[in-house]
Amino acid sequence: MTGGPGSRDDFESPCIRICVVHREAGICTGCLRTPDEIGNWLRLSPDERRAIIADLPGRADLLKRRRGGRRGKIERNGG
Repeated sequence: MTGGPGSRDDFESPCIRICVVHREAGICTGCLRTPDEIGNWLRLSPDERRAIIADLPGRADLLKRRRGGRRGKIERNGG
C-alpha cells in the first residue's frame, strides 16, 4: 500500500534513520548524503535524487578514514 501525495512512498530516499553527520567527512553516517542534500531532498527532481543515490557507494570510504583516537595519536607522535 502506498501513501498519498507528499508521503514517503512518493520519493526515493536512502535514509535509514541513523542521522549523524560525520564532522570530518561532512556526510551522514547512515545515508552518506551531505546536509545540503538531505535538506533539499524533497525539492530535487527524481533524476537528481537518482544521481545522488548512484554516487553514495563511493562515499562510504570517507567514513573509514580514521584520524583520531588512540591509534591516531600514537601514529602522529611517532610511537
